[in-house]
Amino acid sequence: MSIEAGKLDRRIVIQRATVTTNALNEEVQSWAPLITVWAGKREVSDRERFAANEIGAEVTTRFTIRWSTQAGAVDARDRILYDGRVYNIHHAKEIGRRDGIEITAAARSEEPAP
Repeated sequence: MSIEAGKLDRRIVIQRATVTTNALNEEVQSWAPLITVWAGKREVSDRERFAANEIGAEVTTRFTIRWSTQAGAVDARDRILYDGRVYNIHHAKEIGRRDGIEITAAARSEEPAP
């Protein structure tokens, strides 16, 4: 099973959290690019929720990318930047025998990308 190139029409950046220490020897978390790839994108669901007097909207999306050694390492500790939005990865699973990776991620509508 091969992923058709025409279906991978979105450019995404997958980032991994890194921890460094500052001058005060405090741990500081930042995000560094892990891999930039072409992806297919499909909206799975959206919802609004009301909590603590705040309304928040969230959209769940599935991104499909080709398999590579770096793509195979993507997991829930990572996040995706796409179209000015941050998507927190919930799950990444292999498609076929290293044909691709299907990534399920969610983004909040009010949370812009850094």
